[in-house]
Amino acid sequence: MHRPSVPGDLDHPERVWARAATLAVVAAAMDDWDEFSWGEQGLECWNGGGSYWWRLKLFDGDRALLCGQDSDGSYTHDGGRQIDFLAGGPEWLPWQRLRHDADGNLFGFLYWWQDGAWARAPYPEKLPDDGLEMAMSWAAPGDGAVGRLVEDLVARTETEVDAGAEVRSFLAAAEARAVGASDIAGLLDAVCDKDAWYDVRPEEALAFAEKLGLTAGARDGMAVAP
Repeated sequence: MHRPSVPGDLDHPERVWARAATLAVVAAAMDDWDEFSWGEQGLECWNGGGSYWWRLKLFDGDRALLCGQDSDGSYTHDGGRQIDFLAGGPEWLPWQRLRHDADGNLFGFLYWWQDGAWARAPYPEKLPDDGLEMAMSWAAPGDGAVGRLVEDLVARTETEVDAGAEVRSFLAAAEARAVGASDIAGLLDAVCDKDAWYDVRPEEALAFAEKLGLTAGARDGMAVAP
């Protein structure tokens, strides 16, 4: 990714969604992970150590919103003034919530997808970084980004299965909105250490996958927040 990031550093929102949702499904199954929530604002992640947060929402009409911040990589001010991450944003954005978050200085990056491309507000010329890469390097296009997601998921795991293949298989099922119980089982076998201190909850993982629209019959192939 560029520093600061540019819209072309992000993959198609459907692929980004599948990766984000995969992380959320794993988190639903065990306690040793980031905290995820799902609701009207979309899928939101807060790092347990406070290093980063992000939110991703898909809208009807092939539109999407991605925003967040990295505590180390997001330079949200220029000359002592907060950057206006909402400048030039389209009218369909959830403006009330975004203005509230902006007033709280929560943003380090904010991107929207419409008309087949990502866009963002213009940055000051000397902005060092917006933190997108540090918070979400797995959201970039290409197999390298998928590989980084796989590494993040299996780094702390000792397993006898081909963890990378299982994670990639689940990502494909998630993107196709065809996740089933066997896909959940394969994913958790790949990323959950069988000798870990935490309990593994496949039923909760499957239930969260259903909420996120990853299972067969998802409405229009989109996970639209309630």
